Amino acid sequence: MWTNIRLTLSLLLASLILCACGASPDNTAAKTRLSIATGNTGGVYYPYGGGIAKIITEHIPNVEATAEVTAASVDNLKFVRDHTADLAFTMADTLADSINGTGAFEGGKLPVRTLAVLYKNYLQVVTLASSPIRTLADLKGKVVSTGAPGSGTEVIAFRTLQAAGIDLERDIRKQALGVSQSADALKDGKIDAFFWVGGLPTASLLDLAHTPGIQIRLLSNESILPALQAYGQSLYGVEQIPPNTYPGIEDSVPVIWVANVLVAHEGMPEQLAYDITKTLFEHRNELVAIHPEAKNLVLASAVDGSPAPFHPGAIRYYMEQNAWRE
Repeated sequence: MWTNIRLTLSLLLASLILCACGASPDNTAAKTRLSIATGNTGGVYYPYGGGIAKIITEHIPNVEATAEVTAASVDNLKFVRDHTADLAFTMADTLADSINGTGAFEGGKLPVRTLAVLYKNYLQVVTLASSPIRTLADLKGKVVSTGAPGSGTEVIAFRTLQAAGIDLERDIRKQALGVSQSADALKDGKIDAFFWVGGLPTASLLDLAHTPGIQIRLLSNESILPALQAYGQSLYGVEQIPPNTYPGIEDSVPVIWVANVLVAHEGMPEQLAYDITKTLFEHRNELVAIHPEAKNLVLASAVDGSPAPFHPGAIRYYMEQNAWRE
């Protein structure tokens, strides 16, 4: 009899253990770790990317994301190609080069897919208000920073100077500095002007414009639109930088804009791409609290203006929201 009792108790105990195990949450699932290639700490990509990393980590189970400082668009796309980054910020014109195998990607088309078109970048050519530089043509003979090597700013700066009839080798003394370094160099009198292609406002430009004794000037550059559209009719447009975006800028400034796009490798699992896209929109207010450019993340424009195909996971989300357009 004792043997039967012991057997019954053993079976009961085993059953209880199995039930307990089945009822417990699975805390052993391996985390998926994502790297987000952003840009310079003084621009918009990095804080925006940090916001995306935060909401992914907090709202997608078993996924942890980190924003990485980079030189931006060109390098970011190469990181995605090489699987050293999972998500990346890029300008649409650089993205077009990557999928066509042109420009910095000559000879090799990249396997990248779009998750969302995020917001517009503005071509900001910055000098001091005390400078005689008032037009792009006035950059001849000057020391000019054209952006960090491997950045989308550098791509557009070169195209802009050429469109303005300025020879990159003969007509300017070229410096290759990121936005923070460019702002410091202008303040210290080491350069005469610099190019920056970014959202509004850009932290480094705000800091520069708030410096005592410094007043900045932004050069209008809308006249080069026809030349830039030779690279892609829909890649560039013209818009006004509003007055008072930066201290001392009292009038609107017409400038070139180019879209920013969040991309992933075409091999990203469809469900993960879906979850990331959904999370961007469901937690948009958290992103806006981190950087105001996130207010421009809306369904209608998120699906419009990418030169690269969209990821199937992103398409599934947009179709659910009745936002997808073939």
